[in-house]
Amino acid sequence: MPEPSAPPAAPRSLTRYAWLSIAAAVATIGLKSAAFLITGSVGLLSDAAESLVNLVAAIVALVALRVAARPADDSHHYGHGKAEYFSAWIEGVMIFVAAGVIVVSAARRFLDPQPLEAVGLGLAITLLATGINGAVGVLLLRAGRRHRSMTLEADGHHLLTDVWTSVGVIVGVALVALTGWERLDPIIAFAVGVNILLTGSRLVARSTSGLMDRALPAKDHELILEVLERFRSDEVHFHALQTRESGRHRFVSVHVLVPGAWTVQRGHDLLEEVEDALCSTLSDTEVHTHLEPLEDERAYRDADRGLPMGGPPDATG
Repeated sequence: MPEPSAPPAAPRSLTRYAWLSIAAAVATIGLKSAAFLITGSVGLLSDAAESLVNLVAAIVALVALRVAARPADDSHHYGHGKAEYFSAWIEGVMIFVAAGVIVVSAARRFLDPQPLEAVGLGLAITLLATGINGAVGVLLLRAGRRHRSMTLEADGHHLLTDVWTSVGVIVGVALVALTGWERLDPIIAFAVGVNILLTGSRLVARSTSGLMDRALPAKDHELILEVLERFRSDEVHFHALQTRESGRHRFVSVHVLVPGAWTVQRGHDLLEEVEDALCSTLSDTEVHTHLEPLEDERAYRDADRGLPMGGPPDATG
């Protein structure tokens, strides 16, 4: 069996996005905390609490990206890509914690409403923080999709969720100032907490799915099948196609069936071509192939494993 083609190392530049996220979190925590202290709004306090979660998540993301970029070693033969799933899972848990704090604070303020002060200045400061989060969130989301980094995607989604949260809080606090209805402030904070809970649950579900070695998306499978179809002939068949992903890396395993009379060199050349074609089609992919003779009944014991592909009608070819 030929040596598997190794995936390229994760770009070192990914960590710079994590540092940018940390800087944005520190800045927004300061701004939103100032807005809360100026106005006394529990809605703005909930917004500041979410930015604190952003800071913790960004630090976790930085660590995860550094670990995920490490090459395979004697203890981790498939690399360290799953570190990104742990990062996303921890971020999801932190979101739950922030939501809990927000909901409790909102309930207390609803029972004991307080007047707001210096609303205009507080909202102006919050708008500035929201602009910072929005710009960094879009940048992280684009970088995450471009580099297939779940950590950066999760961080980007979180920041953009924070933006929409902030917009809702700003509108709500402005309405409190206009109407004088003080209980509207904790109601807004409670709605923010519920929205954060939904975001956290989706994030935890996705990261858990990755840790369970879920197969590649259907669109990736379609590309793989298209590549294999180019090599399929009366003499060449495929089965037992299995896929998974680990962070930004993809893993593909497939059995290749050829006539038993072929030379080792001819079979090896075919496998090299198949692996190169798959790696060229799907970036960051490690391909494992297994060569089997068409005429050997033992080659069909695992024919039903993985993605259905079709193949020769029986073991006689």
